Amino acid sequence: MKGELIPHKMLNQDPFSTWLGIEVLECEIGRCRVALTVRPDMLNSMGKAHGGISYALADTAFGFAANTHGKYAVSIETSINHIEALNEGDVITAESVIEKVNNKLGFNIIEVKRGEELIALFKGVVYRTSKDWE
Repeated sequence: MKGELIPHKMLNQDPFSTWLGIEVLECEIGRCRVALTVRPDMLNSMGKAHGGISYALADTAFGFAANTHGKYAVSIETSINHIEALNEGDVITAESVIEKVNNKLGFNIIEVKRGEELIALFKGVVYRTSKDWE
């Protein structure tokens, strides 16, 4: 399967990302950009988006980009820095770019933005299996 098509297949098989309303905006080998709109049911007790929302968006971008090389890839370590709070109605994007890939590991940096404003920074390490996407 062509690498840039894999994220679309993954989204079709991902009920959680579908429930979040994640859309694939752009994909190419080693890079993927996704988006969602913050809904009322994504807010925490302070009226701001739960931190898990930006985390989940970044994690989805990470997974999609990591799999564009045609092999099943799974995360083995992730972390996030939340920089700005999010409000209902905010449209956020996450772009994952593979910084380094070797035979078994990939290292990604994911920027989460509201427009041009950086709102979170996510780092992920992925394990690349030998199983091909079909």
